[in-house]
Amino acid sequence: MRIDSHQHFWKYDPIKEYWITPEMSVIQKDFLPQDLKPLLQENNIEGCIAVQADQSENETHFLLQLANEYDFIKGVVGWVDFKKPDIEERLDYFSSFEKLKGFRHIFPAEADIDFMLRKDFCNGIQKLATFNFTYDIIVNPNQWPFVMEFINQFPEQRFVIDHLAKPDFKQPDFELWEKMIRSVAQNPNIFCKVSGLVTEAHWNNWKINDFKYALEVVIDAFGIERLMFGSDWPVCLVAGSYSEVHAVATHYFSTFSAEEQKKFWGENALRFYNL
Repeated sequence: MRIDSHQHFWKYDPIKEYWITPEMSVIQKDFLPQDLKPLLQENNIEGCIAVQADQSENETHFLLQLANEYDFIKGVVGWVDFKKPDIEERLDYFSSFEKLKGFRHIFPAEADIDFMLRKDFCNGIQKLATFNFTYDIIVNPNQWPFVMEFINQFPEQRFVIDHLAKPDFKQPDFELWEKMIRSVAQNPNIFCKVSGLVTEAHWNNWKINDFKYALEVVIDAFGIERLMFGSDWPVCLVAGSYSEVHAVATHYFSTFSAEEQKKFWGENALRFYNL
């Protein structure tokens, strides 16, 4: 099964989706499963993982409802407040939803760049393994220094790095990013999503080869067994179509063996998210 491991849905609200700036006007509207389904079919993708884009339990329930209505949504990465004292009760509650596979917090939205190291937050993350939940890590470059300290606290927790940890393809100086990626990849419990590439490039002037070096690094660091495809739809539409994003990965991984391609396009996501 071919899986898109990273995409979003929302009913657009300018308050809730405050992060969608005027230059991103192309995504200032609703994006729902009926919009994504034909794109998946056109690109031979059989299922997807819906990832939270809002920091609320309402968002988690919204995505779970969509997953209940549309079978091609194979899993949900939701949100819960890990800082709350009742986090174990909330995780126990959410464990009753079969399609809820893990959680994420949007670290770049926090004023404190080391938010992920907060004691109360980490106390909540510690509870994830009890319920076999995964955790998606999204960070900006200024948060890279804290990633290793964060993940080293939880050697048994399954983590996945979203969007290759956002290297800057507009000014490709990959030295610090590469050092961080290679350090993180030494932990066998850490996976990485080949997603969100075009949004970190020049939106109107990127080329497929812009991403070659970074992809070579993550292949060498993680191996094919811990990488998975993600479109980051509809956010990717600010810089290209779904098919264009799909083509970036198709082009790069076309020289890999059929078995390796099966892992990247689906088997790794199936294994990581327990689909």
